[in-house]
Amino acid sequence: MDDLIKVGIITNTHGLRGEVKVFPTTDDAKRFLDLEEIILDTGKEKKQLSIERVRFFKNMVILKFRGIDQIDDVQQFRQKALLVTREQAVPLGENEYFIADLIGLRAVSDEGEELGEVADVLQSAANDVYVIRKKGAADLLLPAIRDCVKKVDLEAGEMTLHLLPGLRELNQKKEK
Repeated sequence: MDDLIKVGIITNTHGLRGEVKVFPTTDDAKRFLDLEEIILDTGKEKKQLSIERVRFFKNMVILKFRGIDQIDDVQQFRQKALLVTREQAVPLGENEYFIADLIGLRAVSDEGEELGEVADVLQSAANDVYVIRKKGAADLLLPAIRDCVKKVDLEAGEMTLHLLPGLRELNQKKEK
């Protein structure tokens, strides 16, 4: 499990005074209002930044970092991830997991079949979709719903899934 959780990606600058537009990768963009500091992942290093101001515009979060007052100072931050520590993360409810914790879990069917591993989680309006990848096989896309996800055991590194009738065939048709 990673100690840092991604909560957004800086998409662009905003205005001339050092603000940035952030696409939130968290379920609740309002969570930025509670943050005093955030970690910028530059790719080479992780940099702690103090948040001076938070605003919202359409589906984006507008952030102003303390001590960064020019557009030129934030140009280099474009397409960089914003992270928080697990302690700063929003508490999870029952049967809720951080995406970072699900990636890499071994996926097995409730009948004991080795399906592969969780390679990605696609977020859609209706529900998340788990991308199960197995070498030599087409990706299996499974909705993250109770009918399909029977058990998630982070300590064992395993997810038990139920394949609804026709789901495997539907995935194979999409591949063609």
